[in-house]
Amino acid sequence: MGVCEKMNQLDRLCSLCPDEKILTGVCLDKYTTLRVGGPADYFAEPENEGQLARLLAAAREMGLPVLLMGNGSNLLVRDGGFRGLAVHIGRGFAEMKRTPAGLYAQAGALLGTLARMAQEESLTGLEFAQGIPGTVGGGVYMNAGAYGGELGKVITAVRVLDGERLRDIPAPDMDFAYRHTRAMEEQWVILGADFRLEKGDPDAIAAAMQDYAARRREKQPLEYPSAGSFFKRPAGHFAGALIEQAGLKGLSVGGAQVSEKHAGFLINTGGAAADDFLRLMRRVQDEVEARFGVRLEPEVRIVGSAP
Repeated sequence: MGVCEKMNQLDRLCSLCPDEKILTGVCLDKYTTLRVGGPADYFAEPENEGQLARLLAAAREMGLPVLLMGNGSNLLVRDGGFRGLAVHIGRGFAEMKRTPAGLYAQAGALLGTLARMAQEESLTGLEFAQGIPGTVGGGVYMNAGAYGGELGKVITAVRVLDGERLRDIPAPDMDFAYRHTRAMEEQWVILGADFRLEKGDPDAIAAAMQDYAARRREKQPLEYPSAGSFFKRPAGHFAGALIEQAGLKGLSVGGAQVSEKHAGFLINTGGAAADDFLRLMRRVQDEVEARFGVRLEPEVRIVGSAP
């Protein structure tokens, strides 16, 4: 796309969304936990549901691809960036509140912050989420989980934007499964979720959270940028174990490396490009498949264009 065409599109986008601040050329590396990724053609951070709905409606009218981003903890943006509108769901969507059944949280709230609020309210059920680096929106969208817990097990309803309609979807209709929800199929935009949590012993809740945090520090390379577990768990196996058994711990491509601490993590040791991660991913996939006949699938969502 030429400069003139891009500016014309920006003018039209701004005319359709006069109250929203729309930027150009914002690099997305600072919005992902891998710290890689090129610029977006257009970038916006809506402050409320109305602004978000207008941005998405304008993008549909203009035929612009949309990238919805939370904390970017499960996202790899290619070095060429994103040809379309990147929408960051952040501070304007970070409300959390007590409800009769537990808690309600908007999509931009961090899962760790929500888990700590549950602890402060002596509510049990979200201890497993205290170390997950994503937001409620991203976590609900992919049914994030850890240590045997999953968000889908404690959610009663999800607020979504379905096209131009606001809807409250009961949990059974979300089709929660391992790293999958109906929202992925229907292209629903997650706006928030209701969590059913039980009253618990504050000391026991704190102890469980401290235990999970200690396990993470011991087993995960938290000192490096990463996207958490890079690959989905294959049926009957663990991705990290297969990668380690293939002798791939420490394997590097540029600044991307298979963590020596946990082989399921691909880390940025400094100055990595998105292409480093993509080449390392393919190398790991090919060698694990050659050794064990199992093709690892990325859990990380890969978007954007090559340079």
